Amino acid sequence: MAAAERPDDPREAIRAEARRLGFDAVGFAEARLPEEVRARLESFLAAGMHGGMAWMAERVAQRADPRALWPEAASVVALGVSYAPADDPLATLPLRDRATISAYARNRDYHDVVKKRLKALARWMVERWPGTDLKVFVDTAPVMEKPLAHRAGIGWQGKHTNLVSRAHGSWLFLGEIYTTLRLPPDAPEQDHCGSCRRCLDICPTGAFPAPYLLDARRCVSYLTIEHHGPIPHDLRPAMGNRIYGCDDCLAVCPWNKFARAHAEPAFLPRAALTAPRLAELAALDDAAFRALFSGSPIKRIGRNRFVRNVAVAIGNSGDPALRPVAQALAEDADPVVAEAARWAAERLLEEAA
Repeated sequence: MAAAERPDDPREAIRAEARRLGFDAVGFAEARLPEEVRARLESFLAAGMHGGMAWMAERVAQRADPRALWPEAASVVALGVSYAPADDPLATLPLRDRATISAYARNRDYHDVVKKRLKALARWMVERWPGTDLKVFVDTAPVMEKPLAHRAGIGWQGKHTNLVSRAHGSWLFLGEIYTTLRLPPDAPEQDHCGSCRRCLDICPTGAFPAPYLLDARRCVSYLTIEHHGPIPHDLRPAMGNRIYGCDDCLAVCPWNKFARAHAEPAFLPRAALTAPRLAELAALDDAAFRALFSGSPIKRIGRNRFVRNVAVAIGNSGDPALRPVAQALAEDADPVVAEAARWAAERLLEEAA
């Protein structure tokens, strides 16, 4: 009888079914985290490095302890789906009149794709082991996905604080199943960063005060996605044409050389989002924004925050042909968008002088 069919080996059965459903990485951990994880989280929050992400400071006890969130949880099935790009996600950075969107957001919202697979695996587990209870998470609820994935042996948290896998590099979407089923844990993955600091050195805004420590307030991903209101002026020039997220620290990881480009249709980049023209994005009203980003994770931030980012990119473009675009946007009804556009117009004028 094959290992995947042996009733006394549920882990191998779960691994086989998870891979059949499209997961690229599967690991198992106890439903607990070391005390050092909570200490690191509390230190991060006390320093204010979470910026405006108030949700990170809420329910800290449940975030740091899976059993505080769900006392019945015995094990965690940690899962990953690769979104390793076929091309260099940084290739569009030098294009003055174009925008750069993070590789993960160039097509469908991964939350929807991964959650569908998680629910399918969860249904299969309940059918296979009647009486089993479970809960599924994908970037939802107070769940510390990266430390759990590390404990389950999927990878380790690199110096850029993101998960790194020896097989998939820095390109994994994560999801978890908390379950009452008791499953022997895998060994945690060791840290294989060594002396490398490429991810730290490439950060355009200097968001890493130390290895393994991210100050979100300076992170381009935070600034373009989570941050409300005006973007600090001193950080704007370093953002370049990055209008949604940032892949710099992920893309330079040496472990990416082992990652095979994914073939998931939902994650293949849409042509319209690969190197969109800044002028066209600046002209989006709310209806056009919603239509363009239907089914995309970008839709979540709304038209105003998105166009604010576009205005900053226009100011960084050095392209005088975009100054009229910035001037028109300076009349926008949203004051944050209008301020960013005025800054862009003035910067382009100064550079042309």
